[in-house]
Amino acid sequence: MRRRFGKTAVALAAVAVIAAFFLAEFWRSRDGGTGASAGSEVRTGKHTYTIALVMGMRHGDYWKTVYTGAEAAAKELGASISFLGPDDEQDGEGQTELIRQALADGADAILVAPNDEVVLTEALTEAQKQVPVLTLDTELAALKVKAHIGTDNYGSGVKAAEELVRLLGGEPGRIALVGFAPGTPKSEQREAGILSVLQSHPELQLAGRANPHSGQQEAKELVLELERTSGPLDGIIALNSAAVLGTADALDSLGKKRQVKLVSFDSTLQELELLQNGVIRSLVVQNPFGMGYLGVRHAVDALKQRQIPEQVDTGFAVVRTEDMFATGNQKLLFPLIR
Repeated sequence: MRRRFGKTAVALAAVAVIAAFFLAEFWRSRDGGTGASAGSEVRTGKHTYTIALVMGMRHGDYWKTVYTGAEAAAKELGASISFLGPDDEQDGEGQTELIRQALADGADAILVAPNDEVVLTEALTEAQKQVPVLTLDTELAALKVKAHIGTDNYGSGVKAAEELVRLLGGEPGRIALVGFAPGTPKSEQREAGILSVLQSHPELQLAGRANPHSGQQEAKELVLELERTSGPLDGIIALNSAAVLGTADALDSLGKKRQVKLVSFDSTLQELELLQNGVIRSLVVQNPFGMGYLGVRHAVDALKQRQIPEQVDTGFAVVRTEDMFATGNQKLLFPLIR
């Protein structure tokens, strides 16, 4: 049966256009139309503190939303923000260089979303001898920093697996995980949560994992290869936006884009379109605006010698096709629209 969305399709398109406009205008107003670059500083006037925000990468809606939250807190508190990040979300070496450069430039605190714990350990250990270091988005397992602000990645993995179990209705099924490059901390934490749920559901067979290094196209190719070598899949959990977009492309090529139950993370405009059209059945949506906002607030508190919590859970929510236009979900999906 063909799905009809009518007014909801128009609504999503309108909201998407507005969100894209506000995001584009926000960045044009900050950097003269060129977008933030790996070495650029985005400042708000005269400030008491300079905080280096070292993101997973320097582009992408998710990281720009983190910056938007950080910028909001900086304006309230009189801080200055340097928005930094490599071109690749799996580039730990690039983040290492940016952290060292930020310290050389006189940053008073470091907020970092670590891409590779092993690669970053030395640089962050040295940084902590000079300034407060807080992590965003991805928690470090071995290195203790001043505070971590972000999603409970293990818990969100649990929730994603529970959603897939619900979608499969207790029937036997073959499933796959499509994630980040091997060794990515966030991916490992989410996978651990997913596997903890699968242990209680012997009717579900984990047919394979795909860990693309280079984004959407490689994710597509790996999912197609999984189908060829492991047999038909009943469900897939994609751990980030590049993984789910590649997975959706693969399912479209196979003519199975609504047959395979697909659960994903994040909430890019492309993902929302797939959610509305029933290709993605459920999204685990994070709060990147809150991460940036609370990260800056706690960094300033640390600089003022105030006590701050070691762990701040910014939460997540499950948004499904049937409830994506609920008011609460709209606020979560489009935090830049006030």
